Formats: sequence, C-alpha cells, structure tokens
Amino acid sequence: MTSAIEVLIVEDDVRIAEIHRRFLDKVGGFQMTAIANSGQEAKDYLDVLKPQLVLLDVYLPDMKGMDLIWYIRQYHKEMDIIMITAAGEGEMIREALRGGVVDYLIKPVMFQRFAQTLGRYREQMRLTDRTRLNQAELDRWLWRAESEEKRSAEVFPKGIDPVTLGKVLRTVTSMSGKGVTTEEVAVKVGVSRTTARRYLEFLVSSGRLKADLSYGSVGRPERKYMIKS
Repeated sequence: MTSAIEVLIVEDDVRIAEIHRRFLDKVGGFQMTAIANSGQEAKDYLDVLKPQLVLLDVYLPDMKGMDLIWYIRQYHKEMDIIMITAAGEGEMIREALRGGVVDYLIKPVMFQRFAQTLGRYREQMRLTDRTRLNQAELDRWLWRAESEEKRSAEVFPKGIDPVTLGKVLRTVTSMSGKGVTTEEVAVKVGVSRTTARRYLEFLVSSGRLKADLSYGSVGRPERKYMIKS
C-alpha cells in the first residue's frame, strides 16, 4: 500500500476532532477525508467517500456510536473502525470488540498511544495487501505487535520516545545481519545521527541490540549494531 489511508473522523466535539486531525498529520501515511459531527452526517460521508478507516466516538448527538458500528458492518464491511471515546465501561468495550473494532482508545488520548495504534494499523494493511501469507509470516507480525504493545507499558528515560524507539528497532531488524551504523539508521528513520546513536545505545543497554566495532581498510573503527541473538 503506497497511497495514504483515507480516514473519516466521527466526533461531535469540534476541538477534539481538530486534535485528532492534527494527530493524523503527525503520524503520516493517513489522509483525513472529512469530519462528521453527527451519526447521520457520518452515514452520508460513509456512503459517498467510502473511507478505509473510521475514527469513531461513542456519544453522538443523534445516535449511539455503537449503532453506527453495526451500520458499517451491515453496509460497509470493508471499512475498519477505531473507537476513540470517553466510555470505558466493560460492556461497551465488549460490544465494540464484537463489532470488530481495530482498537479502543479512551479519552483523553495521548499522541503516543494514538500513533502506536495508527502505526500498527498501517503495518497491518501493508502486510495483508500481499496476495498470500504463510503461518510463520503472520505469526511474526502478530507476535511482534504483541511485544510492541508490552513495551509501550514500559517507563522510558527522558529523551526516549517509544514510537521512535520502535522505528529504530524495526530498522535494525530489517537491515543487514552484519550490522548497521548510526548513520545508516539515522538516514532510514529520518533523525539526526546524535538521536539515532542515543536510541541505539539505549537498545544496547536494555539488551535488545548488541554492538561491535568494524575495522575498515582506512579510517577509525566504526560501531555497528545488530539484533542480539
């Protein structure tokens, strides 16, 4: 999937809707198609715009968000839903999960949690765009998603953002088994060399990566990072 994922925001509070729109812009890879402030307006946008993803509030002025979930499941089965709501009741959450929501975020939503959910969704779309997956490939994604979710609960030191940390770790994982340099990671992730080095050294200190010195024919030895086996 190379084009941006189209998103409909369904939220009756204009200020919160604008916050979510800005969050989407910061995450990247997503394009807001419209903001619906009521259930009926949402239905109209769903029928006409046909977004891939709906960010849905439970409390709407003219209907319950749960009713809109079942409307989407009946008429737009191909659309995905992420709930973003102040409703934290167990019964409400269970019904939303039965309706097949991708994730359930409880307000007020911090950007870190929002970005994690959208990033996982984007990766899932890229993975499932492939014609066929085998069990090993699917398990790697599911288990990696689970491990990332567990890591999000960790307390990170100042200067370490979990979203950037995940990008750095995935970059090292996906690149050469012989190890990658700070500069290579910085270019791939889109951060400065100083920032890349800080994250790489944190991953070394936490036991997720190992580092070694690579001696070239000329110049100083270079520190390379790789997944710890």
